[in-house]
Amino acid sequence: MVAVIIPALNEEKTIKDVLEVTKTSKLVNRIIVVSDGSVDNTASIARSCGVEVIELEKNIGKGGAMCVGVKSCSEDIVLFLDADLIGLTELHIDSILKPVVNNEVEMSIGIFSCGRIITDLAQLFTPFLSGQRAIKRNLFEKVIDLDITKFGVEIALTQYADKHKIAYRKVKLYNITHLTKEEKLGFNKGLKSRLNMYIDIIKNFKLFNK
Repeated sequence: MVAVIIPALNEEKTIKDVLEVTKTSKLVNRIIVVSDGSVDNTASIARSCGVEVIELEKNIGKGGAMCVGVKSCSEDIVLFLDADLIGLTELHIDSILKPVVNNEVEMSIGIFSCGRIITDLAQLFTPFLSGQRAIKRNLFEKVIDLDITKFGVEIALTQYADKHKIAYRKVKLYNITHLTKEEKLGFNKGLKSRLNMYIDIIKNFKLFNK
């Protein structure tokens, strides 16, 4: 059984397209959107798509929102997707899920390719930061303190797998991209948000690399 969890903060522009595509996958049994303190129409748009929505009154960060989603379901496999994806298809979803569903690996990570140079290069050099990943529930639950990692959640999961020699696979996702923070928030606010994200990543790299 597979649950898709989509942490979302003010993603009213893209959330509907992401959900409509996700609903087409026959491998998916359940879809949960965790609106992480959104102040726009993210939650209401998600509800209109017929999926489960959890609204958090305050923003607790990506890692916390993902943990809330996992705790609210009982499926053995969880697929995390970002809410700002552009060009997502059923094939992308299934290609991330199949290695885990077929018990070939414990986790799979989707890497953008042939989408936009700005996002392709980012994932080429830092694939461990991708928010598109399928993971077995028991592995996710073994990684402590994920709820406080914020944007460092992906590196925490990848480092745990590396440290404990847990098999995972990188899966290329062709012709897909996402909105950058600068595109969503404007250059100044987007840059500030990006810097905060890098700070979270560095903090968690040190924490989980001990």
